[in-house]
Amino acid sequence: MDNAADQVLAAVGPRLRALRHERGTSLADVAAATGISVSTLSRLESGQRKATLELLLPLARVYQVPLDQIVAPPAADPRVPVSAIRRNGMIVYPLTRRPGGLQAYKTVIPPGRDRRVPDTKSHEGYEWLYVLNGRLRVVLGEYDFVLEPGEAAEFDTRVPHWFGGADLEAVEFLSLFGPQGERMHVRARPAKRAAGADAPLRSE
Repeated sequence: MDNAADQVLAAVGPRLRALRHERGTSLADVAAATGISVSTLSRLESGQRKATLELLLPLARVYQVPLDQIVAPPAADPRVPVSAIRRNGMIVYPLTRRPGGLQAYKTVIPPGRDRRVPDTKSHEGYEWLYVLNGRLRVVLGEYDFVLEPGEAAEFDTRVPHWFGGADLEAVEFLSLFGPQGERMHVRARPAKRAAGADAPLRSE
């Protein structure tokens, strides 16, 4: 059993139930505000329904909390040291540890790193981003755009890509990475940098 991943998923339902009770709302109220059925919400809170981004994003908006308050790593266990990964000047916190399938990370870009020249990389897979704080500059193939807090984007990682701060402020974002074909179903488009070409997918 993957203890870290299981603890993360097991904690989602109780957090959602606690948020709903704190706000004094019923399942019917939340269903009306999100478009998610009462039965699905009930199963999600009880742990009988697997949490997905398509369910958690509208719930985070209704409860007015950041997504990482709902999906957070388990409390530190002194027997299991949790260490961040430093990669290309960024600090990456793994939120899941199972081999294969979708992987979740929280990434922090320290302030003052927007002056770097983008060094794009490409690899197999599919990635989804959600900005928590700050402004994230994304270079994706021929496109160069900025995601604001609360905005999300998804893309095929075989397209050359790079992330960095859009200004001198720190940036925090969540990312989900999965094998090719595992998509998050976020559908919208940003402004094009180059006319006449298809743009990467983005959600606001």
